[in-house]
Amino acid sequence: MFEGFREFDVAGVHGRVGGSGPPVLLLHGIPQTHLMWHRVAPALAERYTVVAADLRGYGGSGVGAGDHSMRSLAADQVRLMTELGYREFAVAGHDRGARCAYRMALDHPDVVSALAVLDVVPTAEAFRRADREFSLGYWVWSFLAAPAPVPERLIAADPDTLVNHMLEAWSERPDVFPPEVRSHYVEQFRDPARVHAICEQYRAAATLDVAHDEADRGRHRMRCPVLALWSEAGAVHAWYEPLEVWREWADDVRGGPLPGGHFLPEECPAEVLTELTRFLDESDRRGAGPGTSSPKAIRE
Repeated sequence: MFEGFREFDVAGVHGRVGGSGPPVLLLHGIPQTHLMWHRVAPALAERYTVVAADLRGYGGSGVGAGDHSMRSLAADQVRLMTELGYREFAVAGHDRGARCAYRMALDHPDVVSALAVLDVVPTAEAFRRADREFSLGYWVWSFLAAPAPVPERLIAADPDTLVNHMLEAWSERPDVFPPEVRSHYVEQFRDPARVHAICEQYRAAATLDVAHDEADRGRHRMRCPVLALWSEAGAVHAWYEPLEVWREWADDVRGGPLPGGHFLPEECPAEVLTELTRFLDESDRRGAGPGTSSPKAIRE
């Protein structure tokens, strides 16, 4: 699926790297791993150096301990890119990866040169505007944030049902997940340590992440250009005016809805690739695109 890419384990982060040119970091959402980019990364690597990484707790990355806020997860990924030799780079994130990516842009403005966020609004915005539809539609936010060990024990009883329900209920095309990829997504939820880390991240979302967002609201803005893409069939499209929301956090924002469900890189990869490539190329021409520092040797 990632022809020409090499696997790495660096600074506690697992992933794949391939291609040549300016660096772009790709981050995934729940219940996935970096494999969710397998329909986008190879084509993007024809023009960019693509680093597709697993977030803490997911896939082959470490589970970490203590602070599981997006601020801490963003620091994980900055350390990874530094170890790989990239002092400045673009980042594209989907779902949880998008939350990690925008926190990275706020906390490390000299590192993130361009930001793409897929099918999210900022965490504090989501909680501030939460209502009955939110509580039912985003049930996973409450379920995984429930006190330990309740969600951990319930997931352990039947991880297949949890993961398959997410993939099928949130997508418009459940058939886009190859059996080996679907199995890979499920397998990580059989590991109690990974499930606990993921739950801790949702507990942090409702507390630390909201506090960090609110501390930045109106005080710190993202300096880099921002591309916001979202599912025309999903909650972000139905509940918010996404470009207006993101313009409260950044000056240079563009984007729009794409056909398909929540899992955009898997459901509509051609459209994601087109929008992302155009955005990166435009940012690069304006001098705001990904950096060109040389990578260090990959420790496989």
